[in-house]
Amino acid sequence: MSDILTHAQIWAAIDALGERYGLTPSGLARKAGLDPTTFNRSKRETPSGRQRWPSTESIAKVLAATGAGLEEFMSLVTANSAAGRLRHTRPLIGLAQAGVGGFFDDAGFATGAGWDEIDVLAGADEHSYALEITGDSMAPLYRDGDVVIVSPAAPVRRGDRVVVKTTSGEIMAKELKRETARTIELRSVNPAFPDRTIARDEVSWMARILWASQ
Repeated sequence: MSDILTHAQIWAAIDALGERYGLTPSGLARKAGLDPTTFNRSKRETPSGRQRWPSTESIAKVLAATGAGLEEFMSLVTANSAAGRLRHTRPLIGLAQAGVGGFFDDAGFATGAGWDEIDVLAGADEHSYALEITGDSMAPLYRDGDVVIVSPAAPVRRGDRVVVKTTSGEIMAKELKRETARTIELRSVNPAFPDRTIARDEVSWMARILWASQ
């Protein structure tokens, strides 16, 4: 191990620690009692390109929150496993924020600025992106802080779980119940919320959920 720890090593270890405990960077920050944006990739450098380092206090809080020891964290700092090399990044945004205009094209593909990034398995297709769940409207299947990997290019069939955006800007995760020439019928993930039937001309796009990381 080099005597000098690099900026990339420290941030990679924080990401790996969150992944080990099933947390996104924002989920890890929240669990540690920090601002949810503390570990966002966009905050790791200043606009001028100067590196920002996580504070020793924030690392200590993360270790306390996850129950990980310093030795475990340092092992992640130096880790360079084959599994890590078989991962790549995908755009990430909060599901609630995704309803705002400017993040998707008319077909539901990720576009524009304002996206964060997350490491995912290399099996995710090149058009996929990640949405972080907020709130409990999709419980018990998806809970606050869970991340779903979505692809607008994947074929959608009855019974698939999907993310749908309406022309009014509403965005939701449901199960595709039935499609007709005029409507799309959606079954609610959370039984406390009603099923939905939406006219096709009111659906901006529908994308399949490939898998989720709790």
